[in-house]
Amino acid sequence: MLDPITIGVVGLVVLFALLMLRMPVGIAMILVGVGGTYALSLSVPYVRFVPYIRQFKSLLWENVANYDLSVVPLFVLMGYIAAEARLSSDLFKGLEALLSRLRGGVAMAAIAACGGFGAVCGSSLATAATMGKVALPELKKLGYADRLSAGALAAGGTLGILIPPSVALVIYAIIVEGSILKMFQAAVLPGLLAVLSFILVVAIQVRINPSLAPEPRPMPRDERNIALKRLFPVIAIFGAIILGLGFGLFTPTPAASIGVFMIAAYGFVLRALTGEGLNLKGLRRAVQATAITSGMIYLILFGAEVLKGFFTRSGLPQALSDWAATSGLDPMLVLVIMLIAFVILGCFMESLAMILVVVPFFWPTLIALNGGEYVSAADAAFGMDIEDLKIWFGILALIVVELGLITPPVGLNVFIISSLAKDTPMSTVFRGVMPFLGSEVIRVALIILIPALTLTIPRLIGG
Repeated sequence: MLDPITIGVVGLVVLFALLMLRMPVGIAMILVGVGGTYALSLSVPYVRFVPYIRQFKSLLWENVANYDLSVVPLFVLMGYIAAEARLSSDLFKGLEALLSRLRGGVAMAAIAACGGFGAVCGSSLATAATMGKVALPELKKLGYADRLSAGALAAGGTLGILIPPSVALVIYAIIVEGSILKMFQAAVLPGLLAVLSFILVVAIQVRINPSLAPEPRPMPRDERNIALKRLFPVIAIFGAIILGLGFGLFTPTPAASIGVFMIAAYGFVLRALTGEGLNLKGLRRAVQATAITSGMIYLILFGAEVLKGFFTRSGLPQALSDWAATSGLDPMLVLVIMLIAFVILGCFMESLAMILVVVPFFWPTLIALNGGEYVSAADAAFGMDIEDLKIWFGILALIVVELGLITPPVGLNVFIISSLAKDTPMSTVFRGVMPFLGSEVIRVALIILIPALTLTIPRLIGG
């Protein structure tokens, strides 16, 4: 008979195989969790299969009724209402009005708009798809090189996963039993750094190779004034959400509720004044899309709980953490290996699924490497206590998940932008994202070397 750890390893291999075959993530997790626990029940005397199955009736309810997770459908709804109200278009046009005087300014505006829309969307794939539809036609019309426009939007789309509020950050905080609010606060500086670094990449590229972008052509005065008038309310709404979370004025669930109300109200007012914006049909579509997306997320969360039960019984996570603690390897080297694994998996898996599958393995290992759950910052391998480690590792994990979304050969954001820019070869999009990929690697290195980039705001706000 196989020992429990071997069964756990086999289950992990089967899970990744099913995910590579594009089986829905939640279903793959449930199948592996149930099948693996049944295999354990045949080999390990203390594992009972029937009681494990009976717990499902309460397990699903506990997931859905979790107050911390109530923020997820609200953030999802906020993003869909913003898209239906065409706030993404207003955001892009307004930023274009501000930056169009610069060479490459419209590409910079697209990146900044991705960051702004990511603040209400929380999904990198949705941000890339939404902003791609809005910005790609404009960039093509103005004569931007396909490489620059597609690369900027594929990279800009990755901002949706990190800039708060982020669904992935919520899930990560729940897995490691950390503060959702502190995770949001910690993501502010790295998120702003990402936006600025991407804009700098565009500026450097057009300086080196001016043919990538046309000569600056400022908007006509009347069009510019209209775009700016439509921009300021959007910035005010998005800024209120981000700053309210960042400064601890409200917790995530009230923030999401306020965001839904403000965006919906503004969308209806805009419709009444201009004929554009949110109407009842659009609101209905947003609610229906939210129900579908939230159902998918909750199925993934339920599958993750089923899978976690199997892996816990197999002893695989504990075996990995014990090995890391006694291996003698440098903790920073193990951390880098973990981050590389995130990048590789990010090429094939959606970010939320990856956080749910991988973090339960890596987090106990990281605790062991740091010296244990109750070690002081002075004695810890990474020089920080457990609460700071949760924040620092969470931001690093999400940034390298971003990297995976634009890393060859599969980067999911690249596929999305390529599907929208049908006349642009996939190879051109990958060439376009390479400079942004380099800036992301530099950002990861900075956050590893300077943890204060993630810890300063939570420490200041938290006292």
